[in-house]
Amino acid sequence: MKTLKKIPTFKDEDAEREFWAKEDSTEYLDWSKAERVTLPNLRPSLRTISLRLPEAMIAELKLLANKRDVPYQSLLKVFLAERIKEELGRATAGAASPPRKPLR
Repeated sequence: MKTLKKIPTFKDEDAEREFWAKEDSTEYLDWSKAERVTLPNLRPSLRTISLRLPEAMIAELKLLANKRDVPYQSLLKVFLAERIKEELGRATAGAASPPRKPLR
């Protein structure tokens, strides 16, 4: 087993980031002893946006959300996530299927 170098103390995150961008971490860490961790409370960063939608569309969305007993904004996020996943899957598949009719 080779002798590992001591990890220096950094004045801030920028200095640490710069250090690890240049250095080989295997000279400082024994990755064979690393363990996989799960961070169950880690949440994705959220950003508030303003979106103008027709009132009729919002009313229909609220109706669908009410049937599912979920907030309409949460349902909208689910719908967006599903569509994004579908579009990205189509892009990686070489767009073999015909394009969908655009949303209005």
